[in-house]
Amino acid sequence: MYIPKHFEQPRIDVMQTLIRDYPLATLVTLSAKGLNANHIPLHWVEDDGSPYGSLHGHIARSNPLWTDFEPQTEVLAVFQSANAYISPSWYATKPETGKVVPTWNYAAVHAYGRLRIIDDPVWIRRQLEAMTQEFEAGFPEPWSVSDAPADFTERLITQIIGIEISVTRLQGKWKVSQNQPPENQSSVIKALSESGQPAMASLVADATKS
Repeated sequence: MYIPKHFEQPRIDVMQTLIRDYPLATLVTLSAKGLNANHIPLHWVEDDGSPYGSLHGHIARSNPLWTDFEPQTEVLAVFQSANAYISPSWYATKPETGKVVPTWNYAAVHAYGRLRIIDDPVWIRRQLEAMTQEFEAGFPEPWSVSDAPADFTERLITQIIGIEISVTRLQGKWKVSQNQPPENQSSVIKALSESGQPAMASLVADATKS
């Protein structure tokens, strides 16, 4: 991924937070037929053996990903935050110089690693329980796997395959107006907030503090 120095995010903990907040990944794998891309929610798991942790998830057994990927080839999981069009009319310096153009703000994490296929109902159930517990945490009455009838759950588990990616490296790109002067950053934050885009407004605000 092309990352200009001023857009580089070096902090592992910040990248892991984005993965937790936006867990739907685009998982890119290589097969004999070429590149494959699948959209899969992945759960970041702390791993004592690696500072980058691992990513756990599951796919339908009918998905050919688990049978046709090249096991000796690195895979790529792409995570992306909220994103927003930035109008040049938002910049405070526009009336002064007119030297402004549109752009697009976003933050993204690329997680690279080795993919392991897990066809084990015990592991899959634990993965489902852990993922559900995290994703349901914000609800007033969180749903759990045990809420469903046991025979129903067991039948569904036979129809999915577990996946684990041992992450070997992370790249983070935060393109959130860091290349703008402070007055433009402030006016962008204000415009984003007023246009109902608080997530991106927060990303820009956080970047101006660091």
